[in-house]
Parts: sequence; C-alpha cells; structure tokens
Amino acid sequence: MSPFLLVPAIFFTAGMVQGLTGFGQALLAMPLLALIVDIKLAVPVCTLCGLVINMDMTHRLRKSLDRAKILPLILGSIPGSILGTMMLKEINGDYIRVFLGFLIAGFAAYSLLARTPKFNISNKWGYLSGFLTGSIAAAVSAGGPPSIIYASIQGWKKDTVKATLVSLFLFSGILAAVGHLISGLTTFLAFKLVLASVLPIFAGTYIGNKLSNRLSDEFYSRIVMTLLVIMGLMLIFQNV
Repeated sequence: MSPFLLVPAIFFTAGMVQGLTGFGQALLAMPLLALIVDIKLAVPVCTLCGLVINMDMTHRLRKSLDRAKILPLILGSIPGSILGTMMLKEINGDYIRVFLGFLIAGFAAYSLLARTPKFNISNKWGYLSGFLTGSIAAAVSAGGPPSIIYASIQGWKKDTVKATLVSLFLFSGILAAVGHLISGLTTFLAFKLVLASVLPIFAGTYIGNKLSNRLSDEFYSRIVMTLLVIMGLMLIFQNV
C-alpha cells in the first residue's frame, strides 16, 4: 500500500494519542513509520508531523498555558541539549536507555499500583527537569519522560499538564527540525508526506482532545502512567 495512505493514517492515530494525553505521538509513530519507509526518511517526517501536532495542540490549549510553568522547562532544555550533544560520542547510549527504562517503568508502575504522588514543588525544579529532558534527548533520543513525570506529579489540571508538555515538545521539535534541515535529512518526499498528513492530524488531535475533555484528572493521570510503563518497557527491550 502507498505510504501516502499509510503515513497519514499513522499520524491520524498519533494525533489522537497526543490530543488525549499531551505526549506519545513519536512513541506510536516511529516504530510504524520504520516499517514503511527508510529510517532516514522516518525521522524528519515524524519530527515535522510532531511540529504540526504540537502547534495545533498548543493553539487548542492556549488558555491553559502558564509561562511560569513552561519557561523553566524550555530554558533548562537549552544547556541540556548542548551537554547531551557533547556526551553523544562519549557514552554508550544503550546502557543509558535501559537504565531510564527501568527507572521510568518502575516509577509509573508504583504510581499505578499505589496512587500517583502529588507534590507542590517550586517551578524552579522545572529547570532541572528541562535540563534532563534536553540532555537525554540529545544524547539518547529519549528525553520526554523527565518532563512528563515532573508535570504529572504537580497536581496540575490535565489541560495544564498537556499545555505545558506540548509547548516544550514544540520548542524542542523546532530545534530538531532545523537540525534535520541543515543536515540535509529533510527531503522533498518528506515534505510531501507531511503535507498529506496535515488534515488527518487535525482530525486526530480534535478527536483526542474531545475524548480528553470527558476524562477526570485522576483517570487521565492513570492513562499517563500506563503510557510511561509502556515507554519504559520499550526502552528496555529495544536496547538489551
């Protein structure tokens, strides 16, 4: 079947997941894309479609955006990205991913079996969370969980959590897209696949956001922790 049919279908589903939870589109899309197209095409397509998803989500959730919450994460991610890039050649990324996988899956499983802990911590901790997100993302391409956990344990409303995460991912996605463009990874074919996926993305994020509106904050939190368990297990089994 043509990738011009399959790729939009993938990102319709990915947009729905992101609309529901505020994260997870790459977790769903990348493994499926890699089955259809070459990985060097899949990466920029996923990045650009992620930008479309997160721009749409940021617009939809603009009333829930709080600069005091998002700025520490964004500002912390900048030096983190620089450090992670420097670390890239010096560390064994597989070991780091496995360690992260156990840490993330363990925390999320505990939160599901007990109850997701809630802490009223200072936004200043967002700088550390953003720094970890930036450094881990640049070093081993698995940076989302530190910020997801940070936002999820704050006791914020689900729309505030989602708005904070999609804004951070929009910022980091712009940096990644610029890097791919400069390096020549982003081809004309990538742009055509992204263009074919735009309307399905909007439909997916709309449906996901509508479903999210029907969820209680507690049930939303359990969905987030379930996805974190899946992310952790994927990190473990893909790198052992």
